[in-house]
Amino acid sequence: MTGVGKRVADGRKFAGWSQQELARRTNFSVSLVRKVEQGSTPASPAFVSACARALNVGVADLLELPYPRLNREEHRVHGAIPVIRRELAAYNIGPDDDVHVRDLDNLAQAVDEASQLRHAVNLDKLGAEIPGLLQELRAATYTLEGSAKERAFGLLAEAYNAASQFAYKLGYIDLASLAVDRYEWAAERSGDELAVLIGDYQRAGEMICAADWSSALRLLERSRSRIEDQIGGNDLPTIATWGNLHLKSGLAAARSGQRDLAYDHLAHAQEAAGRLGVDRDDYRLCFGPTNVGIWSVGLAVELLDGTEAIKRAERIVLPGDAPKERVGHHYIDLARGLLIHGDRRKAFASLAKAREVAPTQTRYHPMVHETLRVLVRDEHRRTDTLSGFARWAGVSL
Repeated sequence: MTGVGKRVADGRKFAGWSQQELARRTNFSVSLVRKVEQGSTPASPAFVSACARALNVGVADLLELPYPRLNREEHRVHGAIPVIRRELAAYNIGPDDDVHVRDLDNLAQAVDEASQLRHAVNLDKLGAEIPGLLQELRAATYTLEGSAKERAFGLLAEAYNAASQFAYKLGYIDLASLAVDRYEWAAERSGDELAVLIGDYQRAGEMICAADWSSALRLLERSRSRIEDQIGGNDLPTIATWGNLHLKSGLAAARSGQRDLAYDHLAHAQEAAGRLGVDRDDYRLCFGPTNVGIWSVGLAVELLDGTEAIKRAERIVLPGDAPKERVGHHYIDLARGLLIHGDRRKAFASLAKAREVAPTQTRYHPMVHETLRVLVRDEHRRTDTLSGFARWAGVSL
């Protein structure tokens, strides 16, 4: 027995609890607790978060993140983490005298390129770019005044977002959370109300990961109320922000088992995407018909409805220019849905597709590891292909 199931079982026994007691404290069934501990069912994000909260441990502890580095290339990628950590610690300290600051237009282009690297899940190049960019933008906020200073803070917020996603994808959950703090700090100084609301979107994600679903729902409702009187117009970034806040509320509702509420929020997001008609990338959240379709599958998976997830996936047409980050995540979610549905062959094929689209994201994603463990366990005769995939991802068997 390996993976989340073993660590949950160890934590439960250390606390002196039965499976029935853990089920009561997490609001999951005894049957699910038993199956996860046995390794016959993958632990969902909601289950992991609820168990971490009940056992008073971190989500990263149960997922055993960050994962070990498998080769020299991964050591190089992880090498950006200490530099980012130092830069996040010095966020409100004046820069060194020798920091060269480009003009704002060039900085904006550099931030855009970093965000595109994030969407492409090119963590190697992003890790090489983001530390110096953060330092340069921090210096810009000290050397500029007025509207230029606000613009610099807006760019710094976007760079913090990229840094947060970089750290999160590598498994440094606490560092990713710190970068969210820094995003909120910079967004508050940018003079951009929508940027502030995107900070709420990110903060809600932190709450959802900590199984504080009710607080996340309240925060997101409050955020939407700030633009309530503006969504009837034609301001497309506002409509996209409104839709994204509904998507995040849908996730909080799904993780807490509120099916009707989750799908109600999804319907609002679908309405917003329909008004846009096309995919947009306001504040790097890629909102539009494609992303809402991807979320519709993910929410069904979060609600453990694999059959519905498959039906919804069949209706999605993924454009060739869709961000690899989102497409890869879609295939990871779909693999979970197929496994819940009982189609193990297609579940593995979906993981292979995720690897093809976004290999680094797939290798490090905890739900890939959980799905692989169950697939390998249930194989009557372990195939070289499946075992090889598990070794590539660093999954202990």
